[in-house]
Amino acid sequence: MTISNPTAPSPSGLASANGHAKVQELESVTIRFCGDSGDGMQLAGTQFTNASAILGNDISTLPDFPAEIRAPAGTLAGVSGFQLHFSSHAIHTPGDTLNTLVAMNPAALKTNLKDLEPGGILIVNSDSFGTSDLQKAGYTSNPLDSEAMKNYRLIKVPINKLNREAVAECKLSPREADRCKNFFALGLVFWMYERPMEPTLKWIREKFAKNPAVLEANTRALKAGYNYGETMELLPVHYRVPKAKIPPGTYRKITGNEALAIGLVTATQLAKKELIYASYPITPATPILETLADLKRYGVKTLQAEDEIAAMGMAIGAAFGGAIGVTATSGPGVCLKSEAIGLAVMTELPCVIIDVQRGGPSTGLPTKTEQADLLQAMFGRNGECPVPIVAPRSPADCFHMVFEAVRIATRFMTPIFLLSDGYIANGAEPWSIPSLDSLPRIAIQHPTTPNSWANEPQHENGAGEPGKFLPYKRDEWLVRPWAVPGTPGLEHRIGGLEKQDVTGNVNYEPGNHEHMVRTRAKKIQNIAETIPDLKVHGPASGDLLVLGWGGTYGAILTAVERAQRKGWSVAHAHLQYLNPMPKNTEAVLRSYKQVLIPELNAGQLLWLIRAKYCVPAVGLNKIQGRPFLVSEIEAKIEAILTGAPDVEITTTPVVSDGPSQG
Repeated sequence: MTISNPTAPSPSGLASANGHAKVQELESVTIRFCGDSGDGMQLAGTQFTNASAILGNDISTLPDFPAEIRAPAGTLAGVSGFQLHFSSHAIHTPGDTLNTLVAMNPAALKTNLKDLEPGGILIVNSDSFGTSDLQKAGYTSNPLDSEAMKNYRLIKVPINKLNREAVAECKLSPREADRCKNFFALGLVFWMYERPMEPTLKWIREKFAKNPAVLEANTRALKAGYNYGETMELLPVHYRVPKAKIPPGTYRKITGNEALAIGLVTATQLAKKELIYASYPITPATPILETLADLKRYGVKTLQAEDEIAAMGMAIGAAFGGAIGVTATSGPGVCLKSEAIGLAVMTELPCVIIDVQRGGPSTGLPTKTEQADLLQAMFGRNGECPVPIVAPRSPADCFHMVFEAVRIATRFMTPIFLLSDGYIANGAEPWSIPSLDSLPRIAIQHPTTPNSWANEPQHENGAGEPGKFLPYKRDEWLVRPWAVPGTPGLEHRIGGLEKQDVTGNVNYEPGNHEHMVRTRAKKIQNIAETIPDLKVHGPASGDLLVLGWGGTYGAILTAVERAQRKGWSVAHAHLQYLNPMPKNTEAVLRSYKQVLIPELNAGQLLWLIRAKYCVPAVGLNKIQGRPFLVSEIEAKIEAILTGAPDVEITTTPVVSDGPSQG
C-alpha cells in the first residue's frame, strides 16, 4: 500500500490509538463506495450503514445503481455506488461533497472523483488499474500517477492481491475469491472510522450458513481488511464520529420502500382489513412487492401480475371485495394503469396507487430519481377524473404517508396516489418505531342492511324503492357506502358507465353527468377538512419562502437553516398533501415577498402554484437523475435575496450505450 499527500493539514483533537495510530473526532462524514456492478458496493455500503446505525449515528444514504442490466464490466455505464452520510447530530441529506471515496476500478474513479473534496481521502484498488481497465474507462494514462492526485490523500491498496491471500485456504475458485474483495475494502474502512465488525460478521454467518467455505472466506476478507488498516504505518490517523443526540426511542434503519410495506401492513391490521397487493415488477418499486411477500403471516396477499393493467384491475377487484387494494409502479406503469384508475374513480372504490418516480420519459433513467410524475398523477386520465395525491418527504416518512393514503382512500371511497421517488425509495435513515397506541385508528364501516349508511327508501327526486339499497346515497362528506358483495339486500350496479345519483343506475342525462362530475370533485376537495395545515419552518412572514414537495425536503431544510444562520429572512414549507392542498396554503404563500420552488423536474408544482394561487413564484429545476445538493439550493436562495445573477445547475454529460432495465 502507498499513500500520497501524507502531510495534509494536521487534524485537531487527536488521541493515541493502538500505540501508533491516532484518532480524530469528527462531527460527520460522507463516504461513497463505488465500483463495477459486480463488485458488491451496495452490500458494502449497506453493511457500513448498519454498523453506523448500531453505533447511534444519524444516517442518510443514497444508493446509485447502474441504469443498464448488463453493462460491460469496467465501463462507465456499469459503475455502482453507495453514498452514506453519518453524523453526531441530526442530518437530512446524504451529503454534498465526499470526505472519503472508495474506488474499486478506473471507471468508478472517473465518474465519482469530481464529488470528492480537496484533501479528501481517496482509497483505490490499485490492482484494477491495468492497461485494459484504463482503456475501458477511457483513460489514456494511469490517473493515479497524475498531478491531480496531489489534491487528495491517495491511498493505493492492492485489494485483489491481499484479498486472495486472505482467502487462499478456503479452496474457492478465483472468481469466487474475488467476490470477497468488497469485504476486504469494507474492513479497511471499518477500521478507519471505528465501526464494529460484529454486525457484519453476524450477517455473514446467517447469510452463508449453508456454504461454510464462502462464510469463512468473507469472514477472513473482512478481518484482513480491518487488520491491514490497524497495522499499516502509512495511515497515521483514523476517525471517530460520536453517537448522535436524538430523541429517546427504539430505532431501526429503514428504506422508503421498506417503510411503505410496513406502513401498509400496519394500517390494514389496525383497520382490521385484508391487504391485497398486486403489481408488475418495475424499477424502482419492485422491493415493495418483495418485502410484502415475506409478510404473509399478517394477512397479506401479494400477486405478481402479468402487466400493469392487470395489476390495477386486481387492486380494484380487491377493493370491490372489501379488502384494501394496493398497487405500485413507476411512471411508465402509471401510463398503462390510467384507464383502470379512471374506473376506480367512477366506481368510487378505495385503492392505493404508489408511484415510485424515476427519470423519464419512456424507460428513461430507470434507476435514477426524478419528480416528473406530479402532473401525470393530477391530470393523466380522460374526463374530469380527480384523484387525491400525497407525497412522503423522506424514507421514514413513507410509513406515515402510506398510512394516510389508506385512511383517505377508505374514508372517502377513492383511489389515491402516493408519489415516492427513487431517492426516497432506496435511501435509508433511522426510523423511530412508533407504539401501536400512538397510531390513529382507521375506522371502516360497511353497510349491513339496505337502510344503513344514511340510506333512505327514497331520495329527493323520488327515485329508489322502499327497502332497496341506494349505493350512491352519500354522507355529509359526499362519500358513498362501501358495500361488500354477498351481503343480503345490498345488490347494486357497478362499472365504468356514468351512474345516476343515489340509485347507481346507468344514466346518460346531461344534467346528471355534470352533477356527478362536480360531486366527485367536491368529495376530493372535502379531504382538505381532514388534513393538517401547511407548517412553516422559520418566520411566519418575510422575504422568501422556499416551498418543496417529496424527496427535496432534506436538501431544502438544510439550505434554509444555513441561510437563516446567516441572518436571511427565509422560511421553508413542504407539501405532503398535493391534491387537495392544505386549506392554509394560499395564506402561507402570500405571507412572503417571494416564493422559490425547487423541484427535480421542469417546474410542475411551480405550474400548479402559479395557476391555482396566481403567486409570482420562481423555480429551481434539476433533471439529472440525482437529488439536489444543499449548496445548489443555498446558492439560489442567496441569488434571489441579493439580486445576484441567476443560478444554473449544470453537469457534464456522459454518453453510453447498453440494454436498458425495465
